[in-house]
Amino acid sequence: MFEEFFHSVVESIAVGIEFLAVVLIAIVFVYALIGSVLHIGKRDITVYRRYKIMIAKVLQTGLEFLVAADIIRTVIVKPNLEEVLVLALLVVVRTFLSWTLTLESEGRWPWQPETEETKSIIEHNKE
Repeated sequence: MFEEFFHSVVESIAVGIEFLAVVLIAIVFVYALIGSVLHIGKRDITVYRRYKIMIAKVLQTGLEFLVAADIIRTVIVKPNLEEVLVLALLVVVRTFLSWTLTLESEGRWPWQPETEETKSIIEHNKE
């Protein structure tokens, strides 16, 4: 009885984390879309790069949330070999996606240092 309740609570937490990831991605995507539409007349490449980086960063954050939810669900709720192998595959795919998002948005691999251009664009986003 307690075990079923515990699994139910953990499953709800995992679903909540997944929901949070989706909401986060959606909100930032809409924000970036509105921001890019409002600045479309500037014809400045930094506007495009700024919003491209913003979307890539929120997608990376969302992927991290989804991995966390999968880990919680697999380790606590369904700890069997098949689920662990599926989790491992998901982590590999999401890690690859995260790396390619960094390469696409910043022009560098995640383990390479940031360029001055990327730092200035990211700093400009904070304003």
